[in-house]
Amino acid sequence: MAIFENEYTISFRDLGNSNCITNKAFLSFMENIGGMHSDSVGLGINDIEKTNLSWVLLGWKVKIIKRALYGEVIHAKTWARHTNKFFTHRDFEFYDSKGELIAIATSKWVLIDINKQHLCKITDDILEMYKPETKTVFENSDIDKLEEPSTFSDIYTYIVQRSNIDINNHMHNLDYLDVAYEFLPEKVYYNCDLKNVEIMYKKEIKLGDNIKCLYSFENGFHYITMKSEDEKILHAIVKLY
Repeated sequence: MAIFENEYTISFRDLGNSNCITNKAFLSFMENIGGMHSDSVGLGINDIEKTNLSWVLLGWKVKIIKRALYGEVIHAKTWARHTNKFFTHRDFEFYDSKGELIAIATSKWVLIDINKQHLCKITDDILEMYKPETKTVFENSDIDKLEEPSTFSDIYTYIVQRSNIDINNHMHNLDYLDVAYEFLPEKVYYNCDLKNVEIMYKKEIKLGDNIKCLYSFENGFHYITMKSEDEKILHAIVKLY
């Protein structure tokens, strides 16, 4: 199956301002349907013990065209794309009940051998399991590398909690967005509909880590740069606009 599809009903926990779906909810649906697709071909979470392989996310790029409301059913589509031997992309489309496109996204992944803790070559046999498509949702088929802003206006710290940790014993991918929103200026958080999200993951964050979060506004973009307490390690950059 080249394109994998599923439907989601917007629940109370998916809502933000004005009873509309949040960016995090879209990311959650993407994470879910991507995992379902991998499950269907034998490379999902339940297969890790057998395959010793796990997909690791490097980044997201999301564009919200229209926000769905509480109780609406949205139709999600996802597919893998041909890329090089050491990383691959997965794209997404979301449609409302009228068939109108309401969101698009792409993501970048690598395959890890969990025993040896190193990158695995994505073989043609693995790609063929997903029957990759050539279709892309963005004109630029890759995800641009995010650069650290040159200056920061605010600096915050965040201590990673148990509730942030996933099955890999790292901070869950979606929690990076939560942390970024926590440190946006109040007037931006409450008054700006940030319909574009880009996240670049560089180094995993673990339980108890004291993360330094540096906020910057440059060229119309809001950045939260997450670094180690001594600023020697770049963990992630979140870009919102």
